[in-house]
Amino acid sequence: MQKLFDNLTAAFRKNNGFLTRTQLKAFLHHSDDIYGHLDTFVMILDSCGYPIETTPLGFKLKTFFCSYEEQKFCVIDIETNGSKPTKADVIEIGAVMVQNWEIVDHFDTFVYADEVPEYITKITGITYDDIQNAPSQKEALLMLRAFIGDAIFVAHNVKFDYSFLNTLYNKYGLGSIGNQRFCTIDLARRSFESPRYGLAYLNETLGIEAANHHRAYSDALSAYIVMKKSFETLPDYVKSGDDVVKFSTSNCTTRKQNTPKETPRTPTHT
Repeated sequence: MQKLFDNLTAAFRKNNGFLTRTQLKAFLHHSDDIYGHLDTFVMILDSCGYPIETTPLGFKLKTFFCSYEEQKFCVIDIETNGSKPTKADVIEIGAVMVQNWEIVDHFDTFVYADEVPEYITKITGITYDDIQNAPSQKEALLMLRAFIGDAIFVAHNVKFDYSFLNTLYNKYGLGSIGNQRFCTIDLARRSFESPRYGLAYLNETLGIEAANHHRAYSDALSAYIVMKKSFETLPDYVKSGDDVVKFSTSNCTTRKQNTPKETPRTPTHT
């Protein structure tokens, strides 16, 4: 599914963020039409968090037309009881919803798992007692999906968080994650200079007061601040939420050679 989501986004971008019904049907045909009826496919996209909007003339990629100030970004961090999602579970999820550069909502929960290994407790401070009465894996994933909606999924080392959660969503029959995504490490590398971009290092050098590193909500807050610092030096051609996603994976030589200590751009409210 992830390849399909990415290919669909590429098709939207090629057509200035808009696809007619005929164009989306053609896309489905080239994707082996495994999802049947067009309207059913659109419903599946919507349920997975893919930012598609139906219009009288066809369909649009919502992030393509939404300024990055107005765009909602869901900054997420997870703690797990192992490194491989096929063998491990989530034990804590923390997230903040960001719009107009500010936090507008938050999500924070322990998640029940069968065990918390001693080495995980040493890293995170989370014990088995902490998660005994927490929501089940499936319950927590459903809660998180409702919280994210179709916001852009953001994380520090997004490949881990996104892939881990995506595996669990499929494991519990909840469908894939369709949200667009980017990594705050990648964004920071293209926005300001730093010897290292690990979260602990950036917490120190950027003066981020993290309550507890290696705890989900605290790390989500730290990643949000890194994102906010990066937004201060975005080039002028970055206008939309989709532009931010593209910029985060652009060639590093295109970044502005400045630091977040310079005068920040002022968010535009519409």
